[in-house]
Amino acid sequence: MRGWLKGATLACLVAASVGIAGFVGIGQAAPARMKGTDDLQSRAGPAIDPETHPGRGLFAANCLGCHAGGVPKAPAVIWLEMMSPDMILGAMRGGIMTQQAAHLTADQQQQIAEYLTRTRLADYRPPAPPRQCTGRVARFTGAPPARISWGHDNRRFVPEAVGGLTAADVPGLKLKWAFAYPGAVRARSQPALGWNSIFVGSHDGTVYALDIDSGCAKWTFRASAEVRTAIVVDPDSRRLYFGDVLGRTYALDAMTGRELWRVKVEDHANATITGSPTLGGGRLYVPVSSLEVTSAVDPAYACCTFRGAVVALDPATGAVLWKTYSIPAPPAPHGRTAAGTDILGPSGAPVWTTPTYDASRDRVYFGTGENYSSPADENSDALFALNAATGHILWRTQFTSGDAWNAACMVGNDNCPEENGPDYDLAASPLLVALGGNRDILVVGQKSGMAYGVEPANGRVVWQQRLGHGGTQGGVHFGMSAEGGTIYVPIVDMVNTYDGRDYDARLNGAGIHALDAATGAILWRHRNANVCGERPFCDPGVSAATTAIPGAVIAGHLDGWLRIYDRADGRLLWSHDTTTPVRTVSGQMASGGSMSGPGAAVHEGRLVVNSGYGLYYHMPGNVLLVFGK
Repeated sequence: MRGWLKGATLACLVAASVGIAGFVGIGQAAPARMKGTDDLQSRAGPAIDPETHPGRGLFAANCLGCHAGGVPKAPAVIWLEMMSPDMILGAMRGGIMTQQAAHLTADQQQQIAEYLTRTRLADYRPPAPPRQCTGRVARFTGAPPARISWGHDNRRFVPEAVGGLTAADVPGLKLKWAFAYPGAVRARSQPALGWNSIFVGSHDGTVYALDIDSGCAKWTFRASAEVRTAIVVDPDSRRLYFGDVLGRTYALDAMTGRELWRVKVEDHANATITGSPTLGGGRLYVPVSSLEVTSAVDPAYACCTFRGAVVALDPATGAVLWKTYSIPAPPAPHGRTAAGTDILGPSGAPVWTTPTYDASRDRVYFGTGENYSSPADENSDALFALNAATGHILWRTQFTSGDAWNAACMVGNDNCPEENGPDYDLAASPLLVALGGNRDILVVGQKSGMAYGVEPANGRVVWQQRLGHGGTQGGVHFGMSAEGGTIYVPIVDMVNTYDGRDYDARLNGAGIHALDAATGAILWRHRNANVCGERPFCDPGVSAATTAIPGAVIAGHLDGWLRIYDRADGRLLWSHDTTTPVRTVSGQMASGGSMSGPGAAVHEGRLVVNSGYGLYYHMPGNVLLVFGK
């Protein structure tokens, strides 16, 4: 390998701060600077000369090999340039890249941040805070948040009594206002709606409480790193719960934004929280995943030591009630690579998903991802059922055996496990669906392109259905939804997979599929046409979680379009191009991009969605859009 791996300094500066189940690459080039981010420079004072600044050489020696395509997951340089210097420094100083940047001096870290952002740190002025609400608008009034969507009910169905929106209302939806996240290239926190407010996290770690009618801020709170989980609201205690990419879980007072507690749920250096915490049975269940797959790019790194977990916390205090690892025993030595590096395993099986709580059985269900190193074991790509009171494993069902993979497989070094994938995580939350007659079924989606019906009592597979060819960036990613017995399954199946594997294009299922929950029978399929044209980093697949309303399903697409489909036959009812530049409530212009991660939130006639996902060959963007009738 070339010297660009020295220190792995910024190998995944942004990619490592995010983490989709089964990482894949970042493009080697990107569009011109994202609309809405030029204001960073206008407030920064005289720009530096990138040709002569010392950060140029430091970046070239320590970082460029990764960000010029040496590590496909690492963001293209232009995306780093869209960040603010305090975000880049934060990643190196106490953030997710502290270990990788440890060999650099403080001055060198600052010079890299200045070079990338073309901004002298002394001249940098952070973006102005959003307009503050005053008077009656600053109060929290109206209906409280409902116990639906991630963190409460993963079926993601919004009844008319809560959402005030049905299929009949969809054609009348219009954009009411938009909010720009400062200095962001992605917007992937699921909003919570209630008390006439929008609660949402952001790329720079700021959590906002915005007035739902005007977009002014009732309060803001800055977490230690990006918040990519949903904001989960307990309407009774008026507490908010969420996690950040450094593996910390927070509780805030919803009325003031005051921090009540924060807990780091896992000590592993690469641990993170990608799935949202879930409330149920008087406990808060926090899933733990990691970014250690990126560390394996360095052939001198002993891969791997992380194990996925779910941690139950006391919602009032943050005290740990129990912790259950997906792999029971710590990884042990299993030989050495050809480069002489220790192989440690079994490892991995991260928990990317939001756990599903089963109140009738007092159980928690969740899925796991691939093993990181050999040997692959029975805990990867599996569905688990736990006793919610104790964390005891009741049963486990594995859907793909022999799946061990890490980022070394994408660059061809000796840390790639002998299994070399296929990286078929269970990345989406299982849906617990009532079938009638006191019978339930768990519906599970996988990156393999398969969907399954599973018996909750014992984990037995009742049915299975192929909907796409799947892959590292294929199959089901962030979430399905359900209206009654109709299951809406989004499929990614990117046209350009960037992972070096061959897939049968005839099986490409990019789009939305409706299944019968009881049998897995396909009710209809809406495979999306590729309308990207010359638009870079555009793809017709659906990676974001879907949201169901009476008679329709809402889906954000990787091509930047928000589309709503009819429940009966999948016909298109409404669409909106979120990449269209809009003037936001701050007065600046901004635009969305690919949608991946959170789905739409619906409350009292408003539809709220985040747009922008500047990672993994997807289009950047930084807007929150609010639609109404």
